[in-house]
Amino acid sequence: MKFETILFDVKDRVATITINRPEAMNSFTRQMMDDFTAAWRHIAETEDIHCAILRAAPGKAFSTGVDVKAASQPGGSVMHDDIWVAEDPGEQLGPKSNRCWKPIICAVHGMAAGGAFYWINESDIVICSEDATFFDPHVTYGMTAALEPIGATYRMPLGDVMRMTLLGNDERISAHTALRLGLVTEVTENDKLWSRADELAAIIAAKPPAATAGSVKAIWESLDMPRSVALRTALKYCQLGNPVGQTQVDRAAIMSKAKSYTVR
Repeated sequence: MKFETILFDVKDRVATITINRPEAMNSFTRQMMDDFTAAWRHIAETEDIHCAILRAAPGKAFSTGVDVKAASQPGGSVMHDDIWVAEDPGEQLGPKSNRCWKPIICAVHGMAAGGAFYWINESDIVICSEDATFFDPHVTYGMTAALEPIGATYRMPLGDVMRMTLLGNDERISAHTALRLGLVTEVTENDKLWSRADELAAIIAAKPPAATAGSVKAIWESLDMPRSVALRTALKYCQLGNPVGQTQVDRAAIMSKAKSYTVR
């Protein structure tokens, strides 16, 4: 597939999306929103894709959110001018908002600010390099911070989300603080970020896709339900997905390798 603002590659059942606007801190535009909508739909509908990696072109930032310069140009706004028609840009950027249930590994380097959380909040596994920093500058510029930090409450403790939101540009969450808070699950050396994402994706992609995608969908959709309802609904996912998933594996071969694993 060909895109204007992202690079897209598929190898060994893993799709890799690279945000490709390093000259603009990998900020997103209207065109990038359209590119991501198409990319997530392609990943969701392609059987040979079992997992996806989201990363950003090398530079100072994973993403600094919306490209404010592009948005100020005629026709460049990422939202409709009519407030009754306007939609959250994240509905086009995030995999779950696009109903893509393939596992997503997000590899963050450098600055991840504001709108970058649209991707981080909807990824299944988030890892980062040692130089990564996370912050939300909205209130510093007189803007209400709501969409990204509310999404972040599903990854971070409320107090830390509020601190990030209210301190704005004046404080950044370091990679190791992000690990402590649960925003990321692993911190790598800067030059090993992409290779580590590849390793994790390869492990996941080797598993039966009916099981991984079904698990992703079941768990994410449960977040919108009360606990008791989510647990009652969970059985239906197993009844639907397990027969398919079990036909996609050689269980005897798996059992023979059961003692091979890593400890995190």
